[in-house]
Amino acid sequence: MNYNIIFHIIGFLLSLTGLLMLGGIPFSIYYGTDDIYAVVISAIITSGTGLLLWLLTRKKSGIEITKREGYIIVTLGWIAMSLFGALPFIIHGSIPNYTDAFFETMSGFTTTGASILTDIEAVPPALLFWRSLTQWLGGMGIIVLSLAILPILGIGGMQLFIAEVPGPTKDKIHPRIKETAKRLWGIYFIFTVVEALLLLIGGMNLFDAINHSLTTMATGGFSTKNASIAHFNSPFIHYVIIVFMFLAGTNFTLHYFVLHGKFDVLKKNNEFNFYTIFILGCTALIILIHLPHDLFHWEESIRHSLFNVTSLITTTGYVTSNYEY
Repeated sequence: MNYNIIFHIIGFLLSLTGLLMLGGIPFSIYYGTDDIYAVVISAIITSGTGLLLWLLTRKKSGIEITKREGYIIVTLGWIAMSLFGALPFIIHGSIPNYTDAFFETMSGFTTTGASILTDIEAVPPALLFWRSLTQWLGGMGIIVLSLAILPILGIGGMQLFIAEVPGPTKDKIHPRIKETAKRLWGIYFIFTVVEALLLLIGGMNLFDAINHSLTTMATGGFSTKNASIAHFNSPFIHYVIIVFMFLAGTNFTLHYFVLHGKFDVLKKNNEFNFYTIFILGCTALIILIHLPHDLFHWEESIRHSLFNVTSLITTTGYVTSNYEY
């Protein structure tokens, strides 16, 4: 077991995590909130620790990661990033209990979406952005992002990719793992930007649009509002999020091929066909359940049913209505 390479990469991941924490600072400055210092201090601690670890474990280039090392790096990497990712909440005091802060951060990085917060809107914007960003990074995987960079450091990452990406890997986008990582993240980023722009057009402000596009594409469901998407009484916003939840729940390899004009892969893919039919079938069933109770207008019934079914099946967790009726 090469512990040197394990801690070298974890140091790199922590350094990158610390830098990404700073992403919410423009919102803190714009809204004039008091969370900027907590974010900066947390970033310094996180990146500083990562850089120190990286420098102490410097190694010769050209080393390949074994499968065992890949699994350990992925496991320890997510734990380390969550441990340090909780610092902004603790230092600011929005989540004073470290266990709760760690829970919130781990929920973000794993895109679980469970939250200990009872008043989300009381949390300042830079921290809310970091909270959403943890989900976005976890959605595609910060480790997959790192794979696009690791070859520059002389580290081969095939086993790391296998350890990070769940499920079958039969369809290859590119024979080189670095190029595969770049293409996956490129699609992920483009979809996120397009959704944010559409949400802006639909009436969301920039902060809410960015946060909700981050957590939609991650299928994590963290929201900036206590009422989740129900806060936005806009059919356009609801339909936009439905589309991107559906896209986010689809195999990104299919997106790559479709974007390159290979539409026949959708018809041949049994997973995608079942996924689509199952969502439409469950939606139709919920609509039929609504009919005798006259809960919604027909368009509202279709929209809320499709939204909540897609949200549940993709594990996003957004809501537009009380589905306990």
